[in-house]
Formats: sequence, structure tokens, C-alpha cells
Amino acid sequence: MPIEWVISPPEPALEVIEAGLHKRAGAVLIGPAGVGKSTLARMAVERFGAGYPRADWVRATTPMAAVPFAAVSHLIEVPDSGKTADVLQTARDALGDGRLLVVDDAHLLDTLSAALVHQLAVSGAATLILTVAPNGVVSEDISRLWDDGLLERVELSPPGHDDSRLATLVEEFVAALPADAHRVLSYLAVDDPLPLAEIEALVGRAAVEEAVAEGAVVVDDDRLRPAHPLFADAVRDALGGPELRRLRGELVDLLAGRPTLGVIGRLRVAVLALDSDSPQPSADLAASAAEALRLGDLVLSERLARAALQHAPQLSTRLTLAYALAWQGRGREADAVLDEVDTASLSDTELMAWALPRAANQFWMLSEPERATAFLRATRNRVSSPTAHTTLDALSATFAMNAGNPARALEIAGDVLASPAADDTAVGWAAAAAALSSARTGRFTDVDPFADRAIAAGHPGLLRFTSGYGQTTALVMAGRLDRAQELAQRLADLAQLQQPGRAIGEVLVADVLIARGELDEAVRLLRHAATALTPTGYSWGPLAWMLLAQALGQLGATVEAGKALARAESRHGLKSMLFAPELALARAWTMSARRDEHGAVAAARDAVRSAERGGQRAVALRALMDAVRLGDARALDAIARVGAECDCALGQLALSHGQALLARDAAALAEVSQRYSDGGFRRAAEDAAAQAQR
Repeated sequence: MPIEWVISPPEPALEVIEAGLHKRAGAVLIGPAGVGKSTLARMAVERFGAGYPRADWVRATTPMAAVPFAAVSHLIEVPDSGKTADVLQTARDALGDGRLLVVDDAHLLDTLSAALVHQLAVSGAATLILTVAPNGVVSEDISRLWDDGLLERVELSPPGHDDSRLATLVEEFVAALPADAHRVLSYLAVDDPLPLAEIEALVGRAAVEEAVAEGAVVVDDDRLRPAHPLFADAVRDALGGPELRRLRGELVDLLAGRPTLGVIGRLRVAVLALDSDSPQPSADLAASAAEALRLGDLVLSERLARAALQHAPQLSTRLTLAYALAWQGRGREADAVLDEVDTASLSDTELMAWALPRAANQFWMLSEPERATAFLRATRNRVSSPTAHTTLDALSATFAMNAGNPARALEIAGDVLASPAADDTAVGWAAAAAALSSARTGRFTDVDPFADRAIAAGHPGLLRFTSGYGQTTALVMAGRLDRAQELAQRLADLAQLQQPGRAIGEVLVADVLIARGELDEAVRLLRHAATALTPTGYSWGPLAWMLLAQALGQLGATVEAGKALARAESRHGLKSMLFAPELALARAWTMSARRDEHGAVAAARDAVRSAERGGQRAVALRALMDAVRLGDARALDAIARVGAECDCALGQLALSHGQALLARDAAALAEVSQRYSDGGFRRAAEDAAAQAQR
């Protein structure tokens, strides 16, 4: 390559890479452009690659960063149907065969490719070598790989490397290229890499051969890319906006009408067209916006839908935009988009498609549950079809559950699920609500069937977490903490790493960790989740603050627990009334941290009363276990009463603990401590052991 590069010596770095490959999920090479990160990665593959079934390269680039799954599209097939979690699972299964995967310039990965790389590392399904620039914006999915210690970090900073000097050399090299070779690089500045057939159709084979001979580009597997990313960057910076728009337009014109582009190909063309002189028809933009929404790229879906609406304000496009905005937590904007629809001429089907997201947005994002409930009733009076009625009823079941009435939610959901008119959307809403309501009311045998039915129907939006929370709750009550954590972690990992999906998954994991007594890790997850969920209206946000206060209180972090409790109280309302017992327990543990034993026990009793009032027998039992841990010797009668209606392993442990505490039987308390420990309830075991010593 005709540039004088100052690169790092390989041997010390290769030793560290080898340690990462053997002891961790791999290694990350961090250093500025031009220090030999890619060369070092290639040397690592040559030296260590034989120990893996195969080795593959993923090269992220600036143009591809806006297209979901673009970076890995040569390794996986993205189906024309299926939602984000399903697509990610299929992709992980395809790549998770123990291979060595090199991800070059990982800081430029598109969102979903980054999510996939994160999952491969966390699951141990592949071993990774990443290269990353030190000063650019890196997605959280990638940065957490070394922040959490999954990848060995290798810093590359060779003596004599100078960014300014290198930039000057690159600019001089690019400026001196023959016109045809420079033209080749110009197309790569707007779309990198390019299939060889496409670039040859634009510039001719001779120009490509000249660019290769000049050392400006290389051919990999019938795809053309810059010989170094800096070359394309330099051309992009020099061309300016109008010329870049023209070049994108030429690519769009070349690709227009090709019937075999596939999902990623269509999204690639849509992204190119957005900033080109060859805009796509509104119908094509709207279809791509819907594809991006299905795949979970909410930002791209918003961009494409807004562009489509400028010329054709169709209802379906407005709905896509509203969902993209609402799922980003931007409820006011979503409501404004939906408010522009004239509903007078809508059919029942169209009215339903509009009403469902609007009601959900009002309930959660705008924190107006009363208005949302009234809106649902009014809409139900406007529609006549049984399918429309059951779908609206399914959403009202979810509203009833969140408002703290799981028994009513189960009643409504049961009617919906028994109706032959219920479509997949109705079944998804109703079954997910029924799964969580069943778990919290102690009807554990019903949880998995409801959750399975919700999954089979397809989860609208984030409902997989609702049914998943029901399953993890039932598993915790059964004392199956390992299985509960495994399920919660899988839900978190399968969530798109865009928020709020990941944060909600982390709340589920943290809830299990609190039961296990692994409080430091629960706090770490909940701090992140609560912060991410705060701008949204989801009821998961108040729950995250409640659980954070509980965990901090158990750790004795008085000030931090108090702050988390204050945030939970300020965000709690009718839409999160289901979690009122968790809020009372947050008060209990915060008071415990302040050494207010009487106040802590009183707050725990409030949690029990709140749970029982709402028919949440399982939650009442968990609160009673906490009450006994806090020293409530009068909890025994309540444990016996609730446990008679909600027989489970956790209730039996709490009953034994209550009996031993009331009798002040040190030997029995020590035995309870051992049973807690055997079941994985580590913090409860410590509390019982401490009581035995008093």
C-alpha cells in the first residue's frame, strides 16, 4: 500500500490476544486509524485460527452503519417475516457454532449487527477479535464487551504515529490518483463495500482494475472495498454534499427495480435514496419503514416514515411512525402523529389499527390511564365486529392488570382467549396479561400455557417481557432460581439492544438477582435500566426504581436507597399500581438501611396488605418472607393464611422461618438458614443466620 504506516509491533499484542482467546470471549484492539489493527487481527487469525471450526470477517463501514444487519448480511440471511427477537435468535444460531469472528471497525456497526455481536460474546457461541477506534462513538453493545470484562483489551499506540501526518499523506495519495481510480473510490465513499458487478456497471472493469493496481481498493469475495477506510473517508470529506447526493442517486437508479434485493438490499437502497437526487416513491419508503420497524431499528423506521409522509400521508405510514416514536419513549410526538388522522371515514379495521396504539400511548407514555380507559370504551362503542371488540377487550385486560386488578384482568383475558373472534393481536395482549396476572395471584400452573399462547400469537411490541415476567415470578416462587435467571437473561439478550427493550430485560434479571441475594449485580443492572426507562412512560420504569431501592436498602446504602425510593414514589401512579407492593417493600428496606426496624416492619406489612387487597397472593408471600427477614415475628399467621391458597417452595421456606422466629429457636433458625442457602436465597440465609445468633 503506497502509504508509510507507523504500526505497532505484533508480538506483545499477539500474546495478549491469545490470552483473550483462551480465557475470555476474545480480544479488542483499540487504537487510532493506521496503527495496524486490521493487520494485527489478520496475523492473529493466521496464528490461532486453526483452533476454530472456521474464521470469518465482518467489516463495518460508515455507509453501512445506517442499515440494519448490513455488516453481517454476507454471513446471515434475514427473512422477510419475523420480529427482531426471532431474527436475532436465528442469526445467533447461524453464527454461534464456535467460530472465530473478526469484527473490523466495530465502532461503525449498525445497531442490530452490534446487538448480534454482543449476544455471540455473552453466550460464548463465538470467539471475537474486534478492532475499535479510541475516540469515536461506540454503541453500548460493543463497549460493554470490554467494560464487563468479556474481551481482553489491547491498546495500540506505537511511537511515531501522528494522526495529522497520516491524514496529510492520505489526502495527498487520494488526490494523486488517476481520475478513473478516484471515481471508484468516490462510489465507495457513499456505499462500502460494493458488489463487484455493481461498481463495474457504473465505472467499467478497466477503472476497477486501475484502482486495484494503484493500491486504492481491494477485492474480497466479489466485493470491492477501500484498501484502507481512511481512503474513502478522505474522498467523502472532499466531495461535499451535492456530489455525494448525485453519486447516491446513480446507485439508486442502478438498483431500482431489481426484484431479488432481499430485505437488507431494499433497506440499503432506501437509505441511499433518502440523501440522494433520486428519491424513492412514497410507497417504497413506507414499506421500508415498516421493515425497519419489524427488525427493531426504530430510528431508521422514523426517518423513512417521515420521508414517506411528506408526499403520501397514508394511515399505515402514520401508524408505523407512531409506533417508532412511542417505542422510543416519545409519547407526545406519537400522539401528535395519531391526532392528525381523520377517523370519520375509517373502516372498523382501520379504526382498530389507529385506536390500539393511541390508547396504549395514552396509558403508558402520556401517563393518562383514565383517559386511555375512557378512550377504549368510546372506541368499542364505535365498532361493530366481534374481532374489534375482542381486541379492544384484550388491551383493557392489560390496563386492568397494570392498574392493580389482576383478577379483573384474568376475567377479561379469559373471555378474549375463549372467543373464536380473537385475532393474533388480541391473543397476544390477553395471554401476556394473563400470564403475569396468574403468576402474581398464585395460579402458577396457568402461567406457562398462557405465555406459550402469547408467544405463538406473536407479541405486539414489548409484551414478551410481560409474559416472561410472569414465568420468572412463578419460577422464583417455586425456588427454581437458576431457571428463572436463565429465562430472564435470555429475554434480555434477545431484546434489541436499543432501548427500552434491553432495560426491561435487565429489570427481569435484577428481580431474580435480588431474590438470590446477588445485590451488587442487581444494583448495577437497575441503575442502568432505571436511567434508560426514565424518559419513557412504561410502568417498568417505576418498578426499576422500586427494585433499586430494595437492593440498595439491603446493602445498607442509606442515601442512595432514599434517592431511588423518592424517584419511585414520584413516578408511581395508576398505570403502575400493580407494583404497589414492591413500592412498600422499597420503603421497608430503605427504613431498614436507616436502622428503623419498627418502620421497616410496618412498611413490609403495608406491602402484604397491598398485595392481598389486589389478590396478589404470590407477591404477598414474597413480601411476608421479607417481613420475617426484617424481624416481624407476627407474620406467621399471615404466611399460613396466604400459603394455604398459594402453595409453593418460597412460601414453605417463609413459613418455617416465621415459626422459628416466633419461637426464638436458634437451632431452627440455623436450619432455615441452611435451607435458604441450599435453595439459592443467599441474603435470606444470612438474615436467618444472624437472627439465630441473637
